[in-house]
Amino acid sequence: MTRLTGTMKLVVLLLYGAGLRLRECLELRVKDVDFDRGEIVVRQGKGHKDRVTMLPSAAKVPLSSHLNVVRRQHHDDLAHGFGRVVLPYAIGRKYVTAAADWRWQCVFPAARICRDPQFGPPSRYHVHESVVQRAVADAVRHAGVTKRVSCHTFRHACATHLIEDGYDIRTVQELLGHRDVSTTMIYTHVLNRGGLGVRSPADRL
Repeated sequence: MTRLTGTMKLVVLLLYGAGLRLRECLELRVKDVDFDRGEIVVRQGKGHKDRVTMLPSAAKVPLSSHLNVVRRQHHDDLAHGFGRVVLPYAIGRKYVTAAADWRWQCVFPAARICRDPQFGPPSRYHVHESVVQRAVADAVRHAGVTKRVSCHTFRHACATHLIEDGYDIRTVQELLGHRDVSTTMIYTHVLNRGGLGVRSPADRL
């Protein structure tokens, strides 16, 4: 992760620190991040279910700074007659002014305004998944890592490390949004690593 900078580093920090899928991370809205409670609300995750996961303390300062920049960009867009965001489902019809509301803006907005008529008036969408995937692939290559690493690898690492830290399976299941606990159970392999993963009692002396 040290090879990544700026927005891409922040995205990866949330993939790992909050156990988010890439799509879930990029579709976050400003209103879904609660700094006071240290929570992130994932809307319509896999299986079309909402869930609450942790906002890493390590992400609070950089994320707050990032959102300050995004807010300035949003105000600039509004001043130039834009400032709209693509809204999910029927939200735009139900809440007419929501598209320009700061709370509904994407946490990770795209660099360019989308003018595709299928999305209605010119709007700012979120960063495309391929942008993050490419940045991670480049960082992995430059770091000389030989194992296969993708954006999803950071989510796997989150689950593995939570279990290593002693959190129970049901808690990890809820945080990561696994529909079936058997999916979460896969990560218990870290508890059975053989002799090399066991601390010798002699080391307690």
